[in-house]
Parts: sequence; structure tokens; C-alpha cells
Amino acid sequence: MNYLIGDLQGCCDALERLLHKIDFSPSRDQLYFLGDLVNRGPTSLPTLRRLIAMEGAATCLLGNHDLHLLAVAQGAKKTHRSDTLGDILEAPDREALLHWLRHQRMACYEQGWLMVHAGVLPQWSLEKTLALAGEVEALLRSPDLGDFLQQMYGNEPALWLDDLRGLPRLRCIVNALTRLRFVDASGQMDLKTKDGADSAPPGHMPWFEVADRQTAGTPIAFGHWSTLGLLQRPDLLALDTGCVWGGRLSAARVENGRSLELISVKCEQAQKPG
Repeated sequence: MNYLIGDLQGCCDALERLLHKIDFSPSRDQLYFLGDLVNRGPTSLPTLRRLIAMEGAATCLLGNHDLHLLAVAQGAKKTHRSDTLGDILEAPDREALLHWLRHQRMACYEQGWLMVHAGVLPQWSLEKTLALAGEVEALLRSPDLGDFLQQMYGNEPALWLDDLRGLPRLRCIVNALTRLRFVDASGQMDLKTKDGADSAPPGHMPWFEVADRQTAGTPIAFGHWSTLGLLQRPDLLALDTGCVWGGRLSAARVENGRSLELISVKCEQAQKPG
């Protein structure tokens, strides 16, 4: 069986309950985690170790919180008051954990679903999305990662252009794949608004509502947007159901571009936004 799973954010107990509920078997099942594996929840270190132990049975995407961990570890960013990354940063196997994280995916296309953490710009096709994600994945594994992390943060350029090069190009790709919620009709990103879909800034809409986006008709699954919550359409799955905020951790069983079943468990952790 194939399962797509929303944001864990360091909630290992909820993950274990979900694995028990789906009767997970690494020899039979394939799990796809949609990013934000760590941070804000109470058990980021056990979460990472559990994912690593799954080996080939788990495909993990990176979200903004996972990139934040890499930035903090490289000294490119200070920790936030609400971060819960200390157990990873102080772990005796810290370097092995960070090495594993650097080798995870930014996007993938499996089981008939394009999977990203946050979103896809309307100018990007399926093939282009995967190619651009591959550019970031290559950087994550390269000696140049530290230099990029020093300059990764920022909201510009907000509009994708094919002739973008260097750091602006990479920053735009990362922002789209890990932070995107709203765009205007031209595809320009608004990266400040974090509320639900009905709180779009003037002239903007959720990225998946752009009528002529290049991925229209391609089934896409994503997380990241807890204020959007669960969204199930024939070609769209939003699976961040707010586990770390006291909501639920959700998994969708999928096959050949279809969503067959939704399974979720209550998360006892109730982190206050900060």
C-alpha cells in the first residue's frame, strides 16, 4: 500500500499511532512524507531517527522547517523562540542526521501524484517542477550549501522567470516549493499571508486555483498549510491537518493518481503558534 502523510513537525508519538493504525509493514508499504519532518513538536530527534530506520520504505520531502534546521546547523540562521531543534543539534549522531536530511527530496512524482511540501508555480509543468527541484537537491548535497543557506531567506524574486540565475533562481524555487500559499494571476507570490484560503490578499488566490496553471489536471499532494486544513479533490490533496497544533496527523492511501482512503490520528501535542 502507498500512503502520503502530512506534516510531522517532530510529533513522533502521533507518527507511531498512525503507523499502528495503518498496520505499517516496511516490506509491503511505501510511505511518502510531505515535508516539515521536524520542529515545533516535542520529539524531533526520535522522529528523524524513526524515518531513517524505515530506509527504502519512506520517501521524505523537505519543508521550510527542515531547511531551517540545516541553516541553524550551518550557523546561517539563529534559532527561533518556538524551535524544538536542540535535541538534534546536540545529538552524538548529529552529523549523520544532517547528512541524511541533505539527501532527501524537494519534490517527487510517484503513484501518479506530484508531491511537494508547499506548492507549484502556475508557470511550471510537472517536468519543470521536478527539474527545478533537482537543482536544489544537487545544491543541498554540494559543498556550496553553506553559502546558499546564508542567503536563502527573503521573499524576492517573487515572480518566476526562466532566465533567473544563481542565488535569485534558487531562492525562488525554494520559496515556491516550501513556502507558497498565494499567488496573483501572473504567478507572483505573496509569502506573507499565512491564513486560510479565504484570506487571500487583494488580487491573489491559492496557488492551485490559478485556472491556466501548467499542472492543471496533474494530481498534486502537499502539506505546509495548516490553516487550509484537509482538502480532497480528484487531483488535489492538502494533508497538513495541524498535528503540531493539537489537530490530527493524516495519511491518504493512494494508487495510480487516485486517493482511496484517508486515515488520521489525534495529536496530543498542542503547540501554541509563535
